[in-house]
Amino acid sequence: MYAVIQTGGKQYRVSQGDTLRVEKLAGDKGATVTFDHVLLLGGEAIKVGTPTVSGAKVNAQIVAQDRAKKVIVFKLKRRKNYRRKKGHRQCFTEIRITGIEG
Repeated sequence: MYAVIQTGGKQYRVSQGDTLRVEKLAGDKGATVTFDHVLLLGGEAIKVGTPTVSGAKVNAQIVAQDRAKKVIVFKLKRRKNYRRKKGHRQCFTEIRITGIEG
């Protein structure tokens, strides 16, 4: 069985036991998170939500709260002595799907 959930403005196809990185969620390592915004349930019979499947939930456990690798933003205008260097590290939450109810 699999489900399509929406969190952080993105959609993810998940099944039980999957580990994935999503936008930062509130909670500490080991906490349980429930996703109520389930767009589709798949398996033997597919249920498509309008816009969500009523009564469907996806449970997950927080594995880690971390920050991604640094991304360097470098701006340059040639022959004008214009250089700007900036770094950014995006926060993320790593979760493991523990169950799909629906």
